[in-house]
This record gives sequence, structure tokens and C-alpha cells, in this order.
Amino acid sequence: MPEALHSPQPSPGYFPYVGSVVKTLCSPGNKVEIEGHNMASQIPAIQQPDTPRTDSVFSVLSGFYSLDSNVPGLSKVILNKLNMKDYGEYRAAVEGKAKGISFRNYKEMFKRMEETFEFCTSCNKLPAHLTDGQTLKRCVKCLNVYYCTKDCQRKDWPQHKKVCKLLRLVAIDRLVEWLMFTGDLPFPTEKWSKSAAEVKNWDDWLLMQGDLTPRLDAILSGANVTTLWKNASRPRPCDSDLQQSLWRIQSEFLSRILTVGMAIQHFGLDPHATPLTIHIAGASHNETMGARLTDYDELNKMFPGHQGIEIVMVGPEVVDGPIVRPPLRAFGPRQRVYISAYKGLYHQFWEELVEKEEAAKPDLVVGFHPGFHANQGLVEGWLPTLLLLRDYTIPSFFTMYSEMELKRSLQILLELEMHIRDSGPNPFTSQKPEQVQSCPNKTPVYCNSHYICFQGLLLHQEDLEEPGLDNERPS
Repeated sequence: MPEALHSPQPSPGYFPYVGSVVKTLCSPGNKVEIEGHNMASQIPAIQQPDTPRTDSVFSVLSGFYSLDSNVPGLSKVILNKLNMKDYGEYRAAVEGKAKGISFRNYKEMFKRMEETFEFCTSCNKLPAHLTDGQTLKRCVKCLNVYYCTKDCQRKDWPQHKKVCKLLRLVAIDRLVEWLMFTGDLPFPTEKWSKSAAEVKNWDDWLLMQGDLTPRLDAILSGANVTTLWKNASRPRPCDSDLQQSLWRIQSEFLSRILTVGMAIQHFGLDPHATPLTIHIAGASHNETMGARLTDYDELNKMFPGHQGIEIVMVGPEVVDGPIVRPPLRAFGPRQRVYISAYKGLYHQFWEELVEKEEAAKPDLVVGFHPGFHANQGLVEGWLPTLLLLRDYTIPSFFTMYSEMELKRSLQILLELEMHIRDSGPNPFTSQKPEQVQSCPNKTPVYCNSHYICFQGLLLHQEDLEEPGLDNERPS
């Protein structure tokens, strides 16, 4: 039987594509309480979001377009609920330039966030399209999906029951993730008692950490957790569920760092022998929102005594913050990770800084979820960068959300005649499930779940044979 329904109670959270707005608003430095502020009750009608241009590499723009393609008008609802009149205001929020985006208190902020999830999962009907006296009701088990009628709920149950339990975890995580912006997460980690080569997966890493319970309990007993559940308008989960949620969110943070470490080993690079420069191509708000200069310090524990590692975040969606500083031109300090950033396209960064020796050439380029498989505009936007990586024979390591994305990305790279060295599941994938908001019953995906490792041009047999020579083996 389907899970019972009840009238929806607001539960805050963030959502794919527009999650950075919520993260912006949740950041401690932003005002969320303005007594007497008159929240706009009428939002002017806005045009459909621009379709992705052929020169577009902005994943957020494509995200809004995808939302409108799947659920008509949903991205408008998101903008309206966040008091934004158009995509430009969203961009300003992502870049930390938004003015006047505030709420009277945390409860209102969380409520507005949850309202962006409110549409019928079965027929895509929005609250504005309901008849008088009709309200959306939420699945009482997962607290994550809504229906306009019992008939819609019953019709949707065969699909929803496959993911209902997992979506319950998603609902918890999108609340607890707020602690990343209060400073409670990530929690401190221990020194590595094994070499990087010996740590092959999360189980190996966890064995070095000992009992995490004291660190998790310290967070759960803190004032910010109390504030969170006081304003979330939903029951606080048991401590066991919250501990697991804290770990899942911690794993997402560490997944990027350990993936970089894995890429270093895949290409046989030795940070103990020489300093390394690593570029993060296509870096976005996901990697740079609230980024700190210490975010990659786990590499110090992974490669103790290294000669110096520089991480350069490069992308048009880089968010202003302490890491937005010039990259190094010479070797950085030993046994330290230096993080810098450049706001722009990777091939522009290469032309403006690398070719002019204002930034070091990379020993490795990593891309987290480049998304060039999503539409033609993103493929064309990424093309100059992919060709640059190929023609300069730069070791490159890209991650994907799913096996489907992996296969489609492999196809594109093979069409570009990339030399694929390796691909497959990532042993350091994030443990936090990610809901596809516009299609909630799609199986959740995981950050960095798969990877592709490639370098240079694929040499065909005829390229290896020199003309005029007998290439047969001697008898």
C-alpha cells in the first residue's frame, strides 16, 4: 500500500541547480532576520529562462532550462519563493552580490525553501493550479514528495516506492547540510597511519579515523543543531539518523579531495619528489561557495612531507571568497596546500595566465561533474578546453554523477580521439544521495560516483607505423 499522506509541513532544504542560493542565504555572514521587512507578496511575471546558448558553459543556466523542460514553470516557482524576479538575480546570489535577499527569520527562510519542492510528483501540478479547497499533501514516510490527490498518489506509488526510503535520507541531509555553513562541518580528521597507496576506499580511510562518535555527538549537542530543528517545522530525527547524515555530508566534502589524491596516484605523480600544480577545470559554486584556504588540507595527511601542492580553481561560476587570489608563478611552500582561483573559462585562463607564465602549467587537471554530456551548448562550450587538454597531453581526471553520464561522456571524449587510460566507479564517491528535483522518483545520484582518466591523443595503429619501414616483427 502507498505511504499515508498528510497536509504538508514546511521542511527547509536546498535543491539541485539552485542549491547555492540556499547555501548563500544560510551562510552565517548573510542576514536572514529583518524585523518589519515587507516580503513581496506579488512577484512580477517573468519570461521563460533563456535556453542554453551554443557558447554557454553555465551549468546553472542549463539547470533552469532543464527544470522548465521537465516541470513547466517550476524554476519560476523557485525564483518567486526566493524573492528573485529573474535569472540575473539568481546569478547575483550565486556570486555573493545579491542585495536585499533576506527573510524575517530562519523559520520563514526554511519554509520558502521547502515550498520550492511543492508540485505534484504524478501530474506536475503546481500550487497555483489547484482548485479551491485543494492542497498538496506530502508522503508521510519520506517527507519529500507531494501529490494533489490520492489518485495521483496511488498512480505514482509503483515508482515512488522504489526510492521512498532513500528520499527520506535526502530530506534529512538537505537540512543537516546547513551545518557546512555554520562551521560545524566538516569535522576534524586524524593523521593517516597508512600510505596513500594503501588507502583504497572509504573503509580503509575510516579505519584510520577511530571512533567518530565523540566528534559527531559534539556537533549534535551544539547550538546550531538546536536552532536548525527549532525552525525546521518537522520532527527531529533520532541521533543515529543524524550521525549518519553528518557522515554522508562529510563524505561529500572529502570526496573531492580524496579523488584528487587518487588522480595523483593514477598518473604516477609523486608529490614527495617535486611540487605539484593541479587545476580544477570548470569549478563552480559547488566547489567554491564558502570555500576556505584549508579545504584541501587532507592532502597533507595523504602525502605527508610533500614538496608543495597548488590547487587552482578555474571556472566562470567561481564564487568570490578568500580563495580568489592569484595563482603561483613559482613553487609554493613545502608541506602545504595553496589554493587559488580564476573566474573564467579554462582556455581563457590558459591564454591569459599560463601562456604568459603568470601561472604554472598543470601537472594534473581535474574536473568535477563537467556536464558536457547534457546538451550541445555545454559540449561546444567545453570543446576548446578539451582540445587544449588533449593537444598539450595533460593528465586529466573527470568525475560523473552516474554510469549513464560516464557512458555518454566517454562517447564524446572518444569522438574527440582522447586517449582514455581508465574509467569506472570511484571508490571515494560521496555517500550523500542527490535528488533529481524535477523528477523526484528518479534514482538519486551521488557526487563523484564515476571517473574518466585520459591523456593526450589516441594514437591509431597507422599513426604508430613509420612509412617505408617494415613493421612486422622479425622472425
